[in-house]
Amino acid sequence: MSAIFTPIGIALGLAAGAVSKKIFGVVWGLVDDEEAPAAKHREIPYVKLIAALLVEGAIFKLVRGMTDHGSRHAWRKLTGAWPGEERPDPQ
Repeated sequence: MSAIFTPIGIALGLAAGAVSKKIFGVVWGLVDDEEAPAAKHREIPYVKLIAALLVEGAIFKLVRGMTDHGSRHAWRKLTGAWPGEERPDPQ
């Protein structure tokens, strides 16, 4: 069953990346009127670049994590099997 879930998870991960990019654009628009700085830009303050990268990364991880977890719960409801580990390994 896990082999069937893998391509679904990949497709949903790509969709989550696209959604998080849109969300970041909206959030950054509330912070600054200019386009969000990227590493490819030459003349940008490092503080502004760091802030943009931190916000973008946080939004991406949140959207991707919630999408992955939600799709796994949906898969379990549909098939009765959890695609992955039940719990993290204890240290």
